[in-house]
Amino acid sequence: MTEPTARRSRSDLPREATAYRTIGPFDAATLPAGIRAKHRLKAGAWGVLRLSEGSLRFVWDDCEGGVEDLHAPAEVVIPPQVPHHVEGTGPFTADITFYRS
Repeated sequence: MTEPTARRSRSDLPREATAYRTIGPFDAATLPAGIRAKHRLKAGAWGVLRLSEGSLRFVWDDCEGGVEDLHAPAEVVIPPQVPHHVEGTGPFTADITFYRS
């Protein structure tokens, strides 16, 4: 039996969104510096970070701020143009799928 995935996000992925690229899987040693640093997705692009093992911290870097402490299995929906970054030092496995809306 599979555990339910905890879903955290500021908004839902649009129904018409189409996946166009997946990156990862990443672990603490391979998570790119660009994902660890403050960044944002381009206009019209959405992301879904899926954590399959371990734990990660997802940080919203916009004026609302906030931190999501994720524990596998979990995912977070990332809207276009919202600044954020990911922190992960312990063992984890995660990937990110990008969508167009």
